[in-house]
Amino acid sequence: MFGIFDKLTEFFKDMLLGGIKANLESMFLDINDKVGVIATDVGKTPMGWNGEVYNFIKNINDNVIVPIAGLIITAVLCIELINMVMQKNNMHDTDTFEFFKYIIKMFIAVYLASHAFEFSMAVFDVAQNLVNKAAGVITTSATVSGDQIVAMVDTLKEKDVGALIMILVETSLVRIAIQCISLTITLIVYGRMFEIYVYSSVSSIPFATMGNKEWGQIGTNYIKGLFALGLQGLFLMICLGIYTVLIRTVQVTDIHASLFSILGYALLLGLMMFKSGTVAKSIMNTH
Repeated sequence: MFGIFDKLTEFFKDMLLGGIKANLESMFLDINDKVGVIATDVGKTPMGWNGEVYNFIKNINDNVIVPIAGLIITAVLCIELINMVMQKNNMHDTDTFEFFKYIIKMFIAVYLASHAFEFSMAVFDVAQNLVNKAAGVITTSATVSGDQIVAMVDTLKEKDVGALIMILVETSLVRIAIQCISLTITLIVYGRMFEIYVYSSVSSIPFATMGNKEWGQIGTNYIKGLFALGLQGLFLMICLGIYTVLIRTVQVTDIHASLFSILGYALLLGLMMFKSGTVAKSIMNTH
């Protein structure tokens, strides 16, 4: 029939190869762009990430939380004074130096509570410096070149229409899965920043408890939590660095192995980024 079936077959093969190429390009571009954006966002301080939210949280702390912290400081200092009097046999064993220490402790407690938000932000300034130094060592460019994608598609030209349909379905499913993973990764990074804002908004309350040995455990655990959130940023960068190294090892000659390798690495990236907060808290021994 004048080669009409051959022409139809060639037409469908070209269409399927075009769809496969589009899926591969979308797949790589989506996750690669996301890696670059995340690497940039992780290295930002709370103020640099969104100045308006930062100012809102600071106003909450200054106008709502600090007065409550003042009440807590009053209660803590009263408890400390009562304990000091009882330990000195109802003032029969008076030591002037004890009152001097009490005044110093009172001054430090008030200072910590009134500057707690600045101390909290200083933790993330240190974390930003840590992440930026790590970024100089970790390469977060996971770009797969267009030539590699073309080479991957060229290996499929000899396959029949049925095999190409199966590969098109595979690439479509993997692309959707990677888009879901990409969304999950974005939520993890943004969720960390939301947690930082919420955590910092009440910083004056735990700092107000530092003047008492028993209550001070609240403040100590809070500070460890701050450092855990900062350390999580470094872990996120390390996860991105590991992913970019692995993605470069993908063999473009085998489309099936390449697809499942890419999907597996993306799943591992999402899983480890999801667990990064738990690992950071475990290291800092916070709860």
